[in-house]
Amino acid sequence: MWEIIPLIGAICKRHIIAGEGGHSRPWREDRRIATGVLLSRPVSPLPTDLRQFLEPMVLAVAALLPIVNPLGGAPIFLAKTSDLTPDEHDDLARRVAVNCFVLLLVSTFIGAYVLDFFGLSIPAVQVAGGAVVCAMGWGLLNEPDRPPTAARDAARATTPADLARRAFYPLTMPLTVGPGSMSVAITLGANPSADVRTLIATSVAHVLGILIVVLTVFLCYRYADRILRRLGDVGTVIVSRLMAFILLCIGVQILWNGVAALAHTLQFGPAG
Repeated sequence: MWEIIPLIGAICKRHIIAGEGGHSRPWREDRRIATGVLLSRPVSPLPTDLRQFLEPMVLAVAALLPIVNPLGGAPIFLAKTSDLTPDEHDDLARRVAVNCFVLLLVSTFIGAYVLDFFGLSIPAVQVAGGAVVCAMGWGLLNEPDRPPTAARDAARATTPADLARRAFYPLTMPLTVGPGSMSVAITLGANPSADVRTLIATSVAHVLGILIVVLTVFLCYRYADRILRRLGDVGTVIVSRLMAFILLCIGVQILWNGVAALAHTLQFGPAG
């Protein structure tokens, strides 16, 4: 980069002299020479440390964000919190974001060890989690526009313990962070690192990637009412029903993935 500066200075000096009565080559030719010098130099790649940091962070965001899908979960979150005041709604969105961060962080760094400790496999988690997601999607798909439970919940005072319970189940798990996203997080953390330096860079990158996903969840849930307000009442009901049906399909897909993976582990004897 620095060797082009003397060349630019020489070109400018020659044209200044030419402007005082001298003769010089036209600007177009000099620009062609300078461009050729720049293009002939090889483009230096990113430093190794920066690449080791950026690649895991981008991978974490790209792998988790489509599965978490906070924009698709915003109508369901809004339907589940229709009985809360605006302040309680904001507090619940913050609690869900914190719970998502903790769950994804634990799944990334110690999820594989927890499954090994209890003798569980990822397909088993997918089967159980998929069944829960299916049940939740089916319930949302068939509940009335204004469920009677909302009136009962609004009649009684909401305590911080109630908000904490609702923030974790079902709003955090399985609505936002389900078995699919936990499986991806476990897979991200299961890749071994070459050395301690790479391990630290990859771990920090995963934390920042998860933080970006969680901030997206918080913004989508925090401003879910403003996002859906533009749709109107009818549009909100349509989007909520559509998202509930998609949630049901996601649960069926997760359940089927677990069943298919477990079926491959079965040992069949030779046909008699």
